[in-house]
Amino acid sequence: MKTLVESAKAAKAASLELARLTTEAKNAALRAMARALMEKSPEILAANEADMQRGREGGMPESLLDRLMLNEARIAGMAEGLEQVADLPDPIGRVMDEWTRPNGLVIRKVRVPMGVIGIIYEARPNVTVDAAALAFKAGSAILLRGSSSAYESNAVLVRVMRGALEGCGVTPDAVCLVEDPSHETVDRMLKLREYIDLIVPRGGARLINNAVMNSTVPVLQTGTGNCHVYVDASADYDMAERIVINAKTQRTGVCNAAETLLVEASWAEAHLEALLKALTERRVELHGDEAAARYTEGMIPATESDWADEYLRLAMAVKVVSGVEEAVEHINRYGTKHTECIITADEGSAEYFLKNVDAAVVDWNASTRFTDGFEFGFGAELGISTQKLHARGPLGLEEITSYKYLVLGTGQARP
Repeated sequence: MKTLVESAKAAKAASLELARLTTEAKNAALRAMARALMEKSPEILAANEADMQRGREGGMPESLLDRLMLNEARIAGMAEGLEQVADLPDPIGRVMDEWTRPNGLVIRKVRVPMGVIGIIYEARPNVTVDAAALAFKAGSAILLRGSSSAYESNAVLVRVMRGALEGCGVTPDAVCLVEDPSHETVDRMLKLREYIDLIVPRGGARLINNAVMNSTVPVLQTGTGNCHVYVDASADYDMAERIVINAKTQRTGVCNAAETLLVEASWAEAHLEALLKALTERRVELHGDEAAARYTEGMIPATESDWADEYLRLAMAVKVVSGVEEAVEHINRYGTKHTECIITADEGSAEYFLKNVDAAVVDWNASTRFTDGFEFGFGAELGISTQKLHARGPLGLEEITSYKYLVLGTGQARP
Protein backbone atom coordinates (compact mmCIF):
# COMPACT_ATOMS: atom_id res chain seq x y z
CA MET A 1 0.00 0.00 0.00
CA LYS A 2 1.33 3.42 -0.98
CA THR A 3 1.38 6.08 1.69
CA LEU A 4 -0.45 9.36 1.16
CA VAL A 5 2.80 11.25 0.68
CA GLU A 6 4.07 8.70 -1.85
CA SER A 7 0.86 9.06 -3.88
CA ALA A 8 0.97 12.85 -3.65
CA LYS A 9 4.62 12.91 -4.78
CA ALA A 10 3.77 10.65 -7.72
CA ALA A 11 0.88 12.89 -8.72
CA LYS A 12 3.10 15.97 -8.52
CA ALA A 13 5.69 14.40 -10.80
CA ALA A 14 2.95 13.29 -13.21
CA SER A 15 1.48 16.80 -13.35
CA LEU A 16 4.70 18.09 -14.95
CA GLU A 17 4.41 15.48 -17.70
CA LEU A 18 0.69 16.14 -18.22
CA ALA A 19 1.30 19.84 -18.74
CA ARG A 20 3.30 18.94 -21.85
CA LEU A 21 0.82 16.48 -23.38
CA THR A 22 -0.75 17.43 -26.68
CA THR A 23 -4.49 17.68 -27.04
CA GLU A 24 -4.43 14.68 -29.36
CA ALA A 25 -2.61 12.55 -26.77
CA LYS A 26 -5.02 13.54 -24.02
CA ASN A 27 -8.07 12.78 -26.15
CA ALA A 28 -6.70 9.40 -27.22
CA ALA A 29 -6.09 8.48 -23.57
CA LEU A 30 -9.59 9.57 -22.53
CA ARG A 31 -11.14 7.43 -25.25
CA ALA A 32 -8.95 4.50 -24.19
CA MET A 33 -10.22 4.90 -20.63
CA ALA A 34 -13.81 4.90 -21.89
CA ARG A 35 -13.25 1.65 -23.81
CA ALA A 36 -11.54 0.08 -20.83
CA LEU A 37 -14.49 0.83 -18.54
CA MET A 38 -16.86 -0.93 -20.90
CA GLU A 39 -14.53 -3.89 -21.41
CA LYS A 40 -13.95 -4.31 -17.67
CA SER A 41 -17.57 -3.76 -16.62
CA PRO A 42 -17.99 -7.28 -15.13
CA GLU A 43 -14.96 -6.70 -12.90
CA ILE A 44 -16.25 -3.25 -11.93
CA LEU A 45 -19.74 -4.54 -11.12
CA ALA A 46 -18.31 -7.34 -8.97
CA ALA A 47 -16.28 -4.89 -6.91
CA ASN A 48 -19.27 -2.58 -6.58
CA GLU A 49 -21.48 -5.42 -5.39
CA ALA A 50 -18.97 -6.10 -2.61
CA ASP A 51 -19.33 -2.46 -1.50
CA MET A 52 -23.12 -2.64 -1.82
CA GLN A 53 -23.30 -5.81 0.27
CA ARG A 54 -21.17 -4.24 2.98
CA GLY A 55 -23.40 -1.15 2.89
CA ARG A 56 -26.59 -3.18 3.24
CA GLU A 57 -25.15 -5.13 6.15
CA GLY A 58 -24.13 -1.86 7.80
CA GLY A 59 -27.59 -0.35 7.48
CA MET A 60 -26.71 2.26 4.85
CA PRO A 61 -29.83 4.30 3.91
CA GLU A 62 -31.44 3.57 0.54
CA SER A 63 -30.61 7.04 -0.79
CA LEU A 64 -26.90 6.45 -0.10
CA LEU A 65 -27.05 2.93 -1.52
CA ASP A 66 -28.44 4.49 -4.69
CA ARG A 67 -25.44 6.83 -4.85
CA LEU A 68 -23.09 3.91 -4.34
CA MET A 69 -24.69 1.55 -6.85
CA LEU A 70 -23.21 0.91 -10.27
CA ASN A 71 -24.95 -0.95 -13.09
CA GLU A 72 -24.36 -1.37 -16.81
CA ALA A 73 -26.19 1.86 -17.59
CA ARG A 74 -24.18 3.89 -15.09
CA ILE A 75 -20.89 2.47 -16.33
CA ALA A 76 -21.96 3.32 -19.88
CA GLY A 77 -22.78 6.83 -18.65
CA MET A 78 -19.30 7.20 -17.16
CA ALA A 79 -17.75 5.99 -20.41
CA GLU A 80 -19.88 8.45 -22.36
CA GLY A 81 -18.72 11.20 -20.02
CA LEU A 82 -15.11 10.37 -20.86
CA GLU A 83 -15.93 10.54 -24.57
CA GLN A 84 -17.67 13.88 -24.09
CA VAL A 85 -14.68 15.32 -22.25
CA ALA A 86 -12.47 14.16 -25.11
CA ASP A 87 -14.74 16.03 -27.52
CA LEU A 88 -14.52 19.29 -25.57
CA PRO A 89 -12.08 22.02 -26.60
CA ASP A 90 -8.78 21.85 -24.73
CA PRO A 91 -8.54 24.88 -22.43
CA ILE A 92 -4.78 24.60 -21.91
CA GLY A 93 -2.72 27.13 -23.85
CA ARG A 94 -5.77 29.17 -24.80
CA VAL A 95 -5.06 32.90 -24.96
CA MET A 96 -7.61 34.53 -22.68
CA ASP A 97 -6.54 38.10 -23.36
CA GLU A 98 -3.71 40.02 -24.99
CA TRP A 99 -2.70 43.67 -25.16
CA THR A 100 0.27 45.87 -26.01
CA ARG A 101 1.60 48.50 -23.64
CA PRO A 102 2.83 51.95 -24.82
CA ASN A 103 6.44 50.76 -24.35
CA GLY A 104 5.86 47.91 -26.80
CA LEU A 105 5.54 45.08 -24.25
CA VAL A 106 3.04 42.45 -25.33
CA ILE A 107 1.19 40.97 -22.36
CA ARG A 108 -0.66 37.73 -22.94
CA LYS A 109 -2.93 35.94 -20.43
CA VAL A 110 -2.82 32.19 -21.07
CA ARG A 111 -4.75 29.33 -19.46
CA VAL A 112 -2.54 26.73 -17.71
CA PRO A 113 -3.07 23.56 -15.66
CA MET A 114 -3.77 23.76 -11.94
CA GLY A 115 -1.15 21.08 -11.18
CA VAL A 116 -2.39 18.51 -8.67
CA ILE A 117 -6.04 18.49 -7.65
CA GLY A 118 -7.05 16.58 -4.56
CA ILE A 119 -10.69 15.60 -4.28
CA ILE A 120 -12.30 14.29 -1.10
CA TYR A 121 -15.71 12.74 -1.69
CA GLU A 122 -18.29 10.33 -0.36
CA ALA A 123 -19.76 7.08 -1.72
CA ARG A 124 -20.15 8.11 -5.38
CA PRO A 125 -17.98 5.88 -7.63
CA ASN A 126 -18.95 7.91 -10.70
CA VAL A 127 -17.10 10.87 -9.19
CA THR A 128 -13.89 8.83 -9.43
CA VAL A 129 -14.18 8.75 -13.22
CA ASP A 130 -15.63 12.23 -13.68
CA ALA A 131 -12.88 13.85 -11.60
CA ALA A 132 -10.13 11.91 -13.34
CA ALA A 133 -11.47 12.80 -16.79
CA LEU A 134 -11.78 16.51 -16.16
CA ALA A 135 -8.46 16.88 -14.37
CA PHE A 136 -6.66 14.93 -17.11
CA LYS A 137 -8.12 16.99 -19.96
CA ALA A 138 -7.28 20.15 -17.98
CA GLY A 139 -3.65 18.99 -17.76
CA SER A 140 -3.67 18.21 -14.03
CA ALA A 141 -3.06 15.07 -12.00
CA ILE A 142 -5.84 13.94 -9.66
CA LEU A 143 -5.44 12.58 -6.14
CA LEU A 144 -8.66 10.75 -5.24
CA ARG A 145 -9.75 10.18 -1.66
CA GLY A 146 -13.13 8.48 -1.79
CA SER A 147 -15.26 7.05 0.97
CA SER A 148 -14.23 3.78 2.61
CA SER A 149 -17.74 2.52 1.82
CA ALA A 150 -16.91 2.71 -1.91
CA TYR A 151 -13.29 1.60 -1.67
CA GLU A 152 -13.53 -1.57 -3.78
CA SER A 153 -15.41 0.27 -6.54
CA ASN A 154 -12.98 3.19 -6.55
CA ALA A 155 -9.95 0.91 -6.50
CA VAL A 156 -11.03 -1.07 -9.56
CA LEU A 157 -12.05 2.06 -11.48
CA VAL A 158 -8.66 3.65 -10.80
CA ARG A 159 -6.88 0.42 -11.75
CA VAL A 160 -8.76 0.25 -15.06
CA MET A 161 -8.05 3.89 -15.91
CA ARG A 162 -4.38 3.62 -14.99
CA GLY A 163 -4.07 0.56 -17.21
CA ALA A 164 -5.59 2.46 -20.12
CA LEU A 165 -3.17 5.35 -19.58
CA GLU A 166 -0.18 3.00 -19.57
CA GLY A 167 -1.42 1.46 -22.79
CA CYS A 168 -1.29 4.93 -24.36
CA GLY A 169 2.21 5.64 -23.12
CA VAL A 170 0.98 8.15 -20.53
CA THR A 171 2.08 8.10 -16.91
CA PRO A 172 -0.52 6.21 -14.85
CA ASP A 173 0.20 8.54 -11.93
CA ALA A 174 -2.05 11.07 -13.63
CA VAL A 175 -4.74 9.23 -11.64
CA CYS A 176 -3.78 8.36 -8.06
CA LEU A 177 -5.95 6.82 -5.36
CA VAL A 178 -5.41 7.53 -1.67
CA GLU A 179 -5.20 3.94 -0.51
CA ASP A 180 -5.64 4.62 3.20
CA PRO A 181 -9.34 5.57 3.66
CA SER A 182 -9.00 6.70 7.29
CA HIS A 183 -10.20 10.11 8.49
CA GLU A 184 -6.68 10.86 9.69
CA THR A 185 -5.51 10.62 6.09
CA VAL A 186 -7.97 13.34 5.12
CA ASP A 187 -6.55 15.64 7.79
CA ARG A 188 -3.01 15.03 6.49
CA MET A 189 -4.11 15.53 2.90
CA LEU A 190 -5.46 18.98 3.76
CA LYS A 191 -1.96 20.05 4.81
CA LEU A 192 0.05 18.83 1.78
CA ARG A 193 0.69 22.25 0.25
CA GLU A 194 4.02 21.02 -1.08
CA TYR A 195 2.32 18.58 -3.45
CA ILE A 196 -1.35 19.55 -3.85
CA ASP A 197 -2.44 22.79 -5.53
CA LEU A 198 -6.20 22.62 -4.96
CA ILE A 199 -8.57 20.67 -2.71
CA VAL A 200 -12.17 20.04 -3.79
CA PRO A 201 -14.37 18.58 -1.02
CA ARG A 202 -17.55 17.00 -2.38
CA GLY A 203 -20.18 15.57 -0.05
CA GLY A 204 -22.14 16.45 3.04
CA ALA A 205 -21.87 19.57 5.16
CA ARG A 206 -19.56 17.95 7.70
CA LEU A 207 -17.02 16.86 5.07
CA ILE A 208 -17.07 20.24 3.33
CA ASN A 209 -16.83 22.29 6.53
CA ASN A 210 -13.91 20.20 7.74
CA ALA A 211 -11.99 20.98 4.56
CA VAL A 212 -12.86 24.67 4.60
CA MET A 213 -11.91 25.11 8.25
CA ASN A 214 -8.76 22.97 8.38
CA SER A 215 -7.08 22.97 4.97
CA THR A 216 -3.86 24.88 4.35
CA VAL A 217 -4.24 23.97 0.65
CA PRO A 218 -6.59 26.31 -1.26
CA VAL A 219 -10.14 24.89 -1.23
CA LEU A 220 -12.74 25.17 -3.98
CA GLN A 221 -15.88 24.69 -1.95
CA THR A 222 -18.75 22.63 -3.26
CA GLY A 223 -21.98 22.82 -1.33
CA THR A 224 -24.96 20.97 -0.01
CA GLY A 225 -28.18 21.46 -1.93
CA ASN A 226 -31.21 22.79 -0.10
CA CYS A 227 -32.88 23.51 -3.44
CA HIS A 228 -36.30 25.17 -3.79
CA VAL A 229 -39.03 25.13 -6.41
CA TYR A 230 -41.31 28.18 -6.35
CA VAL A 231 -44.65 27.87 -8.17
CA ASP A 232 -45.87 31.34 -9.12
CA ALA A 233 -49.47 32.47 -9.62
CA SER A 234 -49.41 32.09 -13.41
CA ALA A 235 -47.81 28.64 -13.52
CA ASP A 236 -49.36 25.98 -15.74
CA TYR A 237 -50.44 23.06 -13.55
CA ASP A 238 -49.18 20.28 -15.80
CA MET A 239 -45.78 21.94 -16.10
CA ALA A 240 -45.60 22.54 -12.37
CA GLU A 241 -46.45 18.93 -11.52
CA ARG A 242 -43.95 17.58 -14.06
CA ILE A 243 -41.12 19.76 -12.77
CA VAL A 244 -41.84 19.33 -9.05
CA ILE A 245 -42.17 15.55 -9.30
CA ASN A 246 -38.97 15.31 -11.32
CA ALA A 247 -37.02 17.66 -9.07
CA LYS A 248 -38.04 15.77 -5.92
CA THR A 249 -38.33 12.11 -6.95
CA GLN A 250 -36.21 11.43 -10.04
CA ARG A 251 -33.22 10.83 -7.77
CA THR A 252 -33.48 11.85 -4.13
CA GLY A 253 -29.96 11.35 -2.81
CA VAL A 254 -28.25 14.03 -4.91
CA CYS A 255 -27.48 17.66 -4.22
CA ASN A 256 -29.64 19.03 -7.04
CA ALA A 257 -32.85 17.35 -5.84
CA ALA A 258 -35.51 19.80 -4.64
CA GLU A 259 -36.09 19.87 -0.88
CA THR A 260 -38.63 22.71 -0.45
CA LEU A 261 -41.75 23.61 -2.41
CA LEU A 262 -42.95 27.22 -2.24
CA VAL A 263 -46.39 27.97 -3.68
CA GLU A 264 -48.11 31.30 -4.33
CA ALA A 265 -51.35 31.55 -2.34
CA SER A 266 -53.87 31.88 -5.19
CA TRP A 267 -52.23 29.03 -7.12
CA ALA A 268 -52.33 26.95 -3.95
CA GLU A 269 -56.06 27.55 -3.64
CA ALA A 270 -56.63 26.27 -7.16
CA HIS A 271 -54.04 23.51 -7.52
CA LEU A 272 -52.02 22.63 -4.41
CA GLU A 273 -54.32 19.80 -3.31
CA ALA A 274 -53.74 18.00 -6.60
CA LEU A 275 -49.99 18.60 -6.53
CA LEU A 276 -49.64 17.31 -2.97
CA LYS A 277 -51.69 14.25 -3.91
CA ALA A 278 -49.27 13.57 -6.77
CA LEU A 279 -46.35 13.81 -4.34
CA THR A 280 -47.90 11.55 -1.69
CA GLU A 281 -48.77 8.97 -4.37
CA ARG A 282 -45.02 8.78 -4.93
CA ARG A 283 -44.45 8.25 -1.18
CA VAL A 284 -43.06 11.74 -0.53
CA GLU A 285 -43.26 12.64 3.17
CA LEU A 286 -44.60 16.19 3.45
CA HIS A 287 -43.62 18.76 6.10
CA GLY A 288 -45.58 22.00 5.80
CA ASP A 289 -46.83 25.21 7.34
CA GLU A 290 -50.43 25.68 8.46
CA ALA A 291 -51.50 27.12 5.12
CA ALA A 292 -50.13 24.14 3.18
CA ALA A 293 -51.66 21.65 5.63
CA ARG A 294 -55.15 22.78 4.54
CA TYR A 295 -54.70 20.99 1.23
CA THR A 296 -53.82 17.48 2.39
CA GLU A 297 -54.22 15.10 5.31
CA GLY A 298 -51.38 13.87 7.47
CA MET A 299 -48.88 16.62 6.70
CA ILE A 300 -46.17 16.86 9.37
CA PRO A 301 -46.02 20.37 10.88
CA ALA A 302 -42.84 22.04 9.63
CA THR A 303 -40.28 23.26 12.13
CA GLU A 304 -37.53 25.79 11.59
CA SER A 305 -35.08 22.99 10.77
CA ASP A 306 -37.30 21.71 7.95
CA TRP A 307 -36.74 24.92 5.98
CA ALA A 308 -32.97 24.42 6.20
CA ASP A 309 -32.73 20.63 5.82
CA GLU A 310 -31.23 18.80 2.87
CA TYR A 311 -33.38 15.67 3.22
CA LEU A 312 -31.74 13.53 0.52
CA ARG A 313 -34.77 11.22 0.70
CA LEU A 314 -38.46 11.17 -0.23
CA ALA A 315 -39.36 14.14 1.96
CA MET A 316 -40.24 17.72 1.11
CA ALA A 317 -41.03 20.93 3.00
CA VAL A 318 -44.03 22.90 1.70
CA LYS A 319 -44.86 26.57 2.33
CA VAL A 320 -47.53 28.88 0.93
CA VAL A 321 -46.21 32.38 0.19
CA SER A 322 -47.79 35.67 -0.86
CA GLY A 323 -45.76 36.03 -4.04
CA VAL A 324 -42.37 36.09 -5.69
CA GLU A 325 -40.91 38.64 -3.25
CA GLU A 326 -41.63 36.43 -0.22
CA ALA A 327 -40.38 33.38 -2.11
CA VAL A 328 -37.05 35.08 -2.86
CA GLU A 329 -36.75 36.27 0.74
CA HIS A 330 -37.31 32.71 2.01
CA ILE A 331 -34.82 31.21 -0.44
CA ASN A 332 -32.09 33.73 0.34
CA ARG A 333 -32.57 33.04 4.06
CA TYR A 334 -32.63 29.23 4.00
CA GLY A 335 -31.04 28.19 0.70
CA THR A 336 -27.50 26.94 0.27
CA LYS A 337 -26.78 28.96 -2.90
CA HIS A 338 -26.93 25.83 -5.06
CA THR A 339 -29.95 25.70 -7.42
CA GLU A 340 -33.32 27.47 -7.23
CA CYS A 341 -36.29 27.24 -9.61
CA ILE A 342 -39.30 29.36 -10.51
CA ILE A 343 -42.26 28.02 -12.49
CA THR A 344 -44.20 30.86 -14.06
CA ALA A 345 -45.63 32.25 -17.29
CA ASP A 346 -45.09 35.81 -16.03
CA GLU A 347 -41.86 37.30 -17.41
CA GLY A 348 -41.84 40.00 -14.73
CA SER A 349 -41.92 37.43 -11.92
CA ALA A 350 -39.27 35.38 -13.67
CA GLU A 351 -36.97 38.37 -14.14
CA TYR A 352 -37.36 39.36 -10.47
CA PHE A 353 -36.56 35.81 -9.35
CA LEU A 354 -33.61 35.36 -11.70
CA LYS A 355 -32.09 38.68 -10.67
CA ASN A 356 -32.61 38.53 -6.92
CA VAL A 357 -32.07 34.90 -5.93
CA ASP A 358 -28.49 34.38 -4.71
CA ALA A 359 -27.53 30.96 -6.05
CA ALA A 360 -25.03 29.37 -8.39
CA VAL A 361 -27.83 28.25 -10.74
CA VAL A 362 -31.29 29.77 -11.10
CA ASP A 363 -33.88 27.96 -13.27
CA TRP A 364 -36.96 29.25 -15.03
CA ASN A 365 -39.44 26.50 -15.94
CA ALA A 366 -36.84 23.73 -15.69
CA SER A 367 -36.10 21.08 -13.06
CA THR A 368 -33.34 21.64 -10.53
CA ARG A 369 -31.99 18.24 -11.61
CA PHE A 370 -30.32 19.86 -14.64
CA THR A 371 -27.59 21.39 -12.46
CA ASP A 372 -25.05 18.84 -13.53
CA GLY A 373 -21.87 18.99 -15.57
CA PHE A 374 -23.09 16.32 -17.97
CA GLU A 375 -26.40 18.13 -18.57
CA PHE A 376 -24.57 21.47 -19.00
CA GLY A 377 -22.48 19.94 -21.78
CA PHE A 378 -19.28 19.84 -19.70
CA GLY A 379 -18.99 16.06 -20.11
CA ALA A 380 -18.69 15.72 -16.35
CA GLU A 381 -18.12 17.90 -13.31
CA LEU A 382 -15.77 18.00 -10.34
CA GLY A 383 -18.64 19.23 -8.17
CA ILE A 384 -21.09 22.11 -7.86
CA SER A 385 -19.41 25.18 -6.40
CA THR A 386 -21.64 27.32 -4.19
CA GLN A 387 -18.97 29.90 -3.44
CA LYS A 388 -18.23 33.00 -5.50
CA LEU A 389 -14.43 32.86 -5.70
CA HIS A 390 -13.11 31.79 -8.11
CA ALA A 391 -15.66 29.49 -9.76
CA ARG A 392 -19.39 28.95 -9.28
CA GLY A 393 -21.83 26.24 -10.38
CA PRO A 394 -20.79 23.01 -12.13
CA LEU A 395 -17.00 22.76 -12.16
CA GLY A 396 -16.02 21.99 -15.72
CA LEU A 397 -12.68 22.23 -17.48
CA GLU A 398 -12.08 25.97 -17.35
CA GLU A 399 -13.08 26.19 -13.69
CA ILE A 400 -10.27 23.82 -12.65
CA THR A 401 -7.49 25.59 -14.54
CA SER A 402 -5.40 28.62 -13.69
CA TYR A 403 -3.62 31.15 -15.88
CA LYS A 404 -0.33 32.93 -16.20
CA TYR A 405 0.89 36.09 -17.92
CA LEU A 406 3.43 35.96 -20.70
CA VAL A 407 5.29 39.26 -21.07
CA LEU A 408 6.98 39.50 -24.48
CA GLY A 409 9.54 42.22 -24.96
CA THR A 410 12.21 43.42 -27.33
CA GLY A 411 14.79 44.45 -24.72
CA GLN A 412 12.72 46.88 -22.61
CA ALA A 413 14.07 47.90 -19.18
CA ARG A 414 11.98 49.78 -16.62
CA PRO A 415 13.09 53.43 -16.29
